[in-house]
Amino acid sequence: MKIMVIGGGGREHAIIRKIRENPAVEEIYALPGNGGIAGDAVCVDIGAKDIPAIVRFAEDTGIDYAVVAPDDPLVLGCVDALEEIGVPCFGPNKKAAIIEGSKVFSKNLMKKYGIPTAAYEVFDDPQAACRYLETAPIPTVVKADGLALGKGVTVAMTREEALGAVREIMEDRKFGESGSRIVIEEYLEGPEVSVLSFTDGETVVPMVSSMDHKRALDGDQGPNTGGMGTVAPNPFYTEEVARVCMDRILLPTIRAMKAEGREFRGCLYFGLMITKDGPKVIEYNCRFGDPETQVVLPLLESDLLTVMQAVTAGRLRDCPVRFRDGAACCVVLASAGYPGHYGKGYEITIPDEVRQQVYVAGAALKDGRLVTSGGRVLGVTATADTLAQAVQSAYEMADTITFENRFCRRDIGKRALSL
Repeated sequence: MKIMVIGGGGREHAIIRKIRENPAVEEIYALPGNGGIAGDAVCVDIGAKDIPAIVRFAEDTGIDYAVVAPDDPLVLGCVDALEEIGVPCFGPNKKAAIIEGSKVFSKNLMKKYGIPTAAYEVFDDPQAACRYLETAPIPTVVKADGLALGKGVTVAMTREEALGAVREIMEDRKFGESGSRIVIEEYLEGPEVSVLSFTDGETVVPMVSSMDHKRALDGDQGPNTGGMGTVAPNPFYTEEVARVCMDRILLPTIRAMKAEGREFRGCLYFGLMITKDGPKVIEYNCRFGDPETQVVLPLLESDLLTVMQAVTAGRLRDCPVRFRDGAACCVVLASAGYPGHYGKGYEITIPDEVRQQVYVAGAALKDGRLVTSGGRVLGVTATADTLAQAVQSAYEMADTITFENRFCRRDIGKRALSL
């Protein structure tokens, strides 16, 4: 089989590594891939949002199956375009991808179908939003409606911060048209849990739960990032919490999407908060999370491609999905300055003995050398029988990798281990 994976980050590297385990796979193409992915797939210089070029490549190459991993091409209808030429895909079509593409849609969906989430108001006028904030409870959360590279959410601890977020999103148009509408919602408190799930629109199979670490610095300080590390499983996601989430959140969401004529097939990510009133949805993503994928897939015992094909064919209930016992930890190595300005082009040295535990996110090949090209450069993942062992091993491996201006958080997994 010839497989095509759309995307070029650490998540895609983890997906490609897992798909390679299937003996039927002859070749994997990554569009566009990156300098590290080039060691595991054929990288093709086509951007993830260039859907016409993606379709042409699939036709010319005779692609048998495609995995559309990032949010942008899913929301733009990449799956629809590929299916039109007869290429089966893993990922939701455009109508279903709106669950991430519009926060207003997803909040209204939850309200309509009684799925627990934070109370909220929607605004398309910045003056009206600012008037509302004059008396709204603080802290509060301000969200751009559309996709914003994971940076369209402000947790405002003061009224001034909330007002500033509204102006930045709606008046300064920091995120373009994604900020034409905003959601202002209730501030929730409690541990956060990420639950990725396979679903074919009828059956939903949650993967191992995980815990992301969004802030750039130790102790959950500094600006929000795309994720500085993850651990799995998440100890706050107990069996009892999982049962409640399945009954009140996971299955109701899948059924609600089908009732709306937006049947979801692919990976649906549930961003949850375990509040004193029970679990509530913070956000949905229409795809594998990053860097959650880097700890979840190494624990998957079942063949990933087989599961994906079952999802596409609507046969998930007949496909066993098994995860190994134990735990995983991913430590992200980033460029100093991230998520703000950072330098690029620094040579990366990875010892051969740890290379298979490294997922490359922001690196390029230059004259045969791997150099930094992004803010989050690498994710180093270890699996072990216990979380403490996985955390220790991940840091030991991470500390053998060098590049100029390298930094990482030193407390990934600390909160999970404190339970």
